[in-house]
Amino acid sequence: MARTSFETLLEAGCHFGHLKRKWNPAMAPYIFKEMNGIHIIDLHKTVGMVNNAAEALKNIAKSGKKVLFVATKKQAKDIVAEKAQSINMPYVIERWPGGMLTNFPTIRKAVKKMSTIDKLIADGTYSNLSKRELLQVTRQRAKLEKNLGSISDLTRLPSALFVVDVMKEHIAVAEANRLGIPVFGIVDTNSNPDNIDFVIPANDDASSSVEAILNAVCGAINEGLEERKAEKAEEAPAKKEEVKAEA
Repeated sequence: MARTSFETLLEAGCHFGHLKRKWNPAMAPYIFKEMNGIHIIDLHKTVGMVNNAAEALKNIAKSGKKVLFVATKKQAKDIVAEKAQSINMPYVIERWPGGMLTNFPTIRKAVKKMSTIDKLIADGTYSNLSKRELLQVTRQRAKLEKNLGSISDLTRLPSALFVVDVMKEHIAVAEANRLGIPVFGIVDTNSNPDNIDFVIPANDDASSSVEAILNAVCGAINEGLEERKAEKAEEAPAKKEEVKAEA
């Protein structure tokens, strides 16, 4: 598996934490030193933790399960959308819909509503509506798309959450914790790592830092998906031979 390096993380500025006065003491084990009032994260630890997280995510993807990416902060949302799309994984970059995990059936109903609207538009059912009514339906569809379009293929609960800024996304983390869904998180020096299963201590504000870490984990997920595809391709001829032998 391609592993990230100390140099890559250093270049991306992953080591810059928050001001000392904003720190969370639970992050003490991951802090290298303080410099000009800013905490510097120990990248030697981060490298190992990124690679451990990447290995675990690779195995989840290889087993055919989904990882849900969550990042609603401005600096991270576009990067997360691009990377998650590239490996065909669901993501949330707008407001986290409360109860998305703990009340998953309701979220699925809202997603189904979106496809129902599409069908009714396509088959002409809505052709008798007035302009005003049609505008209302179109607006409702656009709102659903904005909030839930990126999870429309998520037909069951994800097997893991990958979170950028665990403090900002505390509701998502709490829901995953309640359901026993493992959480992988970029955790800055102002955050609490205690509820995160796979802690990645790093700068969660700089887009370069977020991108460097996502490159590592998404690269690993892609490897897992490719290995799964290769294994299925190998199994197919063997199954055909089994069927022939039985016949």
